[in-house]
Amino acid sequence: MRFSESSSLLSRAMDLIEEGPQPTSRLAGRVFGVRSGPPGLAARMVFELLAEDHRVRVDTDGVWRLAADAGREDRPLDSLSYVVVDVETTGIPVSRGGRIIEIAAVQVRDGAIRDEFATLINPDGPIPRWVSGLTGISQDMVATAPRFEEVCDQLRGRLEGRVFVAHNAAYDWAYVSAEMRRARLIVPSGPRLCTVRLARKALPGVRRRGLDSLAAFYGIEIEGRHRAEGDARATALLLLRLLQEADRQGVGRWGELQSWLGRPGPKRRRGLGGKGAP
Repeated sequence: MRFSESSSLLSRAMDLIEEGPQPTSRLAGRVFGVRSGPPGLAARMVFELLAEDHRVRVDTDGVWRLAADAGREDRPLDSLSYVVVDVETTGIPVSRGGRIIEIAAVQVRDGAIRDEFATLINPDGPIPRWVSGLTGISQDMVATAPRFEEVCDQLRGRLEGRVFVAHNAAYDWAYVSAEMRRARLIVPSGPRLCTVRLARKALPGVRRRGLDSLAAFYGIEIEGRHRAEGDARATALLLLRLLQEADRQGVGRWGELQSWLGRPGPKRRRGLGGKGAP
């Protein structure tokens, strides 16, 4: 295996583990595409990739998690520091050069919002008309805004040492990490928490899990929908309510939350309504 291939596979594995604990079989399928074959092949491939990486550890059940989580697992959820992020983008996938045009980061600690940061970003390129129509962000508005590399140190300082949270965390993280790499900044490693995934577990009876639907469920007002600041603040308030739901269901510590999120939920019966929002 060439170094570039190994590096790409390792990055993919780390991205998955940062989302939460991952069984060896799932890593083999998601990273290598191995879902069948000789006994032990999948495990051997994963162990060869990760065994020497000090950022991760594996337990006796073959579940991989961040080594840093060892000191976090017994901590109560309300004692952790979270940063809730929302991005507005040019609407183009990261893999095709999509850029951030606005970003917000809301710090949550001790059961309350403690700090808020938001800024427009100059993407050094055009904003599609449909994106401007959705967000209200025009080319003129970003023309004098800072470029990402001008604010990335402020942003990284807010991310470092905190749990990264977003509504569809994989989407927001993909843009943030790509922008940081483009700015030649070391991407902070750490746990990530998706409020869509958390809502799926905490509110199994709620079929629609888009931000609008969940905000309406809890009576959370979104001030400035499809703008990073308003969406991030609403997601932060949603996070607090979902953590309360988890606590009511006996999930009060980080390690318990990760195990809870990793358990398969009840299968939906077909024919009982349309497909729920993600």
